[in-house]
Amino acid sequence: MRASDAERERIAERLREAVAEGRLDMEEFGQRLDAAYKARTHGELEPLVSDLPLMGTTPAAPLAATGSGNWAQRVGGPPTSKGAFAFWGGFGRKGTWTVARKFTGFAMMGGGELDLREARFEDRVTVIRCFAIMGGVSIVVPPDLNVEVNGIGFMGGFAEQGEGNPDPSAPRVVISGFALMGGVGVERKRTKAEKQRLKAEREEEKRARLEKDEKDDRKELG
Repeated sequence: MRASDAERERIAERLREAVAEGRLDMEEFGQRLDAAYKARTHGELEPLVSDLPLMGTTPAAPLAATGSGNWAQRVGGPPTSKGAFAFWGGFGRKGTWTVARKFTGFAMMGGGELDLREARFEDRVTVIRCFAIMGGVSIVVPPDLNVEVNGIGFMGGFAEQGEGNPDPSAPRVVISGFALMGGVGVERKRTKAEKQRLKAEREEEKRARLEKDEKDDRKELG
């Protein structure tokens, strides 16, 4: 049976979901998407998604990877960690952990990493106090989180890097503390899944523009 434009678009949407979840790499996504838009029949479309789950039947992608608009779902609940300590060693908090409204990180002649990109928050206002003595603490946050950095450094310092676009609905995180011959670095950075999703969207927009240009050229020629 002949495939319609709507059916081709449904297949394309399943492919976009799959690449965002990491089920397809960008090369395979591009090949399948190209084949989907060129398909004329259902028999050509179905094999492109036969090894992928139906949309809505798998767990949702991590909230941090879906961009703004989901912050309300990430606030509330008991904290899974209220602090971290490292002496001649290190600590790490990443993934879907829940940050206490007051969190303290201490690193002496060691290092630590706090990744908030997929984290939940006990409250809408979170205070993270970092103390780095001849050591360092790295804090990774999503671009749309509201972050304020106001720590004090002596022969060391607090630094923030990366472009941000804070979402008014996102929680507010205040990062303070003291660094002595050490440092605390805050970096705004997207997750790998978010980068793949954005890249897929750009590829789709580029493909749509090219197809539109081709159709316009055909109209002009005949």
